[in-house]
Amino acid sequence: MGNDTSQIAYCGLNCDECPAYMATLSGYKYSKEKIAQEWSKIYDADISPEDINCSGCNSKKGIHFSHCYECSIRLCAIERSIDTCADCEEFACVDLKDFFELVPEAKQNLEKLRNKGPGPNI
Repeated sequence: MGNDTSQIAYCGLNCDECPAYMATLSGYKYSKEKIAQEWSKIYDADISPEDINCSGCNSKKGIHFSHCYECSIRLCAIERSIDTCADCEEFACVDLKDFFELVPEAKQNLEKLRNKGPGPNI
């Protein structure tokens, strides 16, 4: 995980390490083209460079990668008005447990936040 100024998504992903987030911040067209090609192969999907946009999962405004709009974890966290799933009374729900199987770093990030207790969102 990054430092204490990292932007942690609802699910525990570190946005500062997300290629779509970084490409959006940089504005480099080449980065978006490369990521679109890689993700199209990995996910067997038709992803265009125009799809590679994200202002961070937790941002209510701005642009997001298309999956963000259908992500059950993100939608649940927004509905519950929590900063991350670490703040949820039902941590870790079935959706999170399944996600943690794919991305164990996300679980580590959220557990670190839970261990800090209540306080400002990082």
